[in-house]
Amino acid sequence: MKKIFYFILLSTAIFSSCSEDLNLLPISSATTETFYKSTNDFIQGVNAIYADLKTYPDRQLNLSETRSDNLYAVSDGGVRDWEGINSFHKTIAANPYIAEAWLTNYNGIYRANVLLAQLEKNGSVITDATLKKRLEAEAKFLRAFYYFDLVRWFGKVPVIEAPMSVSEAITIPRSPVTDVYNLIISDLQFAAGNLSETYAAADKGRATTFSAKGILALVHMTRSGSTYSIEGPGLGLNEWSQAITLLNSVIDSKKFSFLDSYTNIFSFTNENNAEVVFDIQYVTGLSPVLGSTFAWVLVPDTYFQSQGKAVQGGLMMRPVSEMLISSYETGDVRKNFSIQTGYVYNGVSEPRSFFKKYVDLTKVPTNRLDWPINFIALRYTDILMLKAECILKGASGTQAEVDAIVNQVRQRAGLTTTVSNVKLADLMAERQKEFTAEGSRWHDLVRSGLVETVMPSWIAGEDILKQIQPFQKNYIIYPIPQSEIDVKSGLYEQNPGY
Repeated sequence: MKKIFYFILLSTAIFSSCSEDLNLLPISSATTETFYKSTNDFIQGVNAIYADLKTYPDRQLNLSETRSDNLYAVSDGGVRDWEGINSFHKTIAANPYIAEAWLTNYNGIYRANVLLAQLEKNGSVITDATLKKRLEAEAKFLRAFYYFDLVRWFGKVPVIEAPMSVSEAITIPRSPVTDVYNLIISDLQFAAGNLSETYAAADKGRATTFSAKGILALVHMTRSGSTYSIEGPGLGLNEWSQAITLLNSVIDSKKFSFLDSYTNIFSFTNENNAEVVFDIQYVTGLSPVLGSTFAWVLVPDTYFQSQGKAVQGGLMMRPVSEMLISSYETGDVRKNFSIQTGYVYNGVSEPRSFFKKYVDLTKVPTNRLDWPINFIALRYTDILMLKAECILKGASGTQAEVDAIVNQVRQRAGLTTTVSNVKLADLMAERQKEFTAEGSRWHDLVRSGLVETVMPSWIAGEDILKQIQPFQKNYIIYPIPQSEIDVKSGLYEQNPGY
């Protein structure tokens, strides 16, 4: 996919934001009408949709990891943007992390809508029918991916399926969660049926049919989660069987495998490995910068300085939860790989721990915005453990299969003690250690139904500074950004609790 990023240099220049009022419309119609004239133009248009994945990893770290029991991210100096996220503040509608989630996802959705509209209008210039279908499938996969991100953060959101003017956009209210899912599922089903299984080296990183099936399985599982009596991502459905069928399709394809080494999954020199079902790719050394930043989001600047490296932007410490640290068994390689416990800076010892999962000190770039490591959004171990979850929720399968999956994960982590009769809480505890700092924890808690018990218990045991507000079900989703509420009075009603 490195080739894609060279096209994005042009694509992002053409498809740049022109609206600061309602963040659903980043492309001017004049530019669009004159751009799509050749097959290559459509390829660039699809590449531009991928470009809005750039901040997806940072968002998962800021909104999922920080919200969850993985981090005790109270401020240790001044008020930081993550503090309200971590501490369940009611007054976070203007938080920049929340606004970014809305803005960037809708930028991507609009780009997808433009591409799909232009395929219908001018797609005859693409003489390769298979390529034309694939480009449509990529656009729909990405549109679904962005909408799935939105519905998990905000619940009801406006469903926009075609390009429209600002005056049109400000008449579109938030759609029921069911309607949002209907579009997501339709798009992913089309993508699963029309995307390629594999790509040549130059196009590595594009969504495949297995990417679509894996995400669609997670969509069915998320819809099947508890409603919590709010209009959030869970609909209380029973779609575990639909999900496991899709997961088994990915497994049975034999296109992926379970790596023997946990650390090799995240190695800077082992990208696009057999674990990767879908990842967000980055390349360094280009102008404009197309590297990543997520590697340092949870890492304090003084750590880089203690290692003789330039500051990156992580600023203050977001300590790892002591309860998470204590949950690792002796010999678990995931702990030392993922977590840095203390360091010394300017002769002063810093005893607290932080996530270092994506940091390779030999690969620190000159430009802090230009890290070369990819972010794995869905990996094979996830597929296996999601299958185990479906079985525990009643889908076809056996307890022996669940136990075998969990023991396979534990064995790779260096744990020799086998477990049996694994229950849902046990599986989620194993997922917490396996996927720590990968942005899945909050979503796992919400989907599994455990968030109502885990978070209050964690707050009671972890919040020694007494800064975290009591957990409420309304906090399962975030507030609609205040900037969107202010666009047109009465267009959006704020989520309850904020």
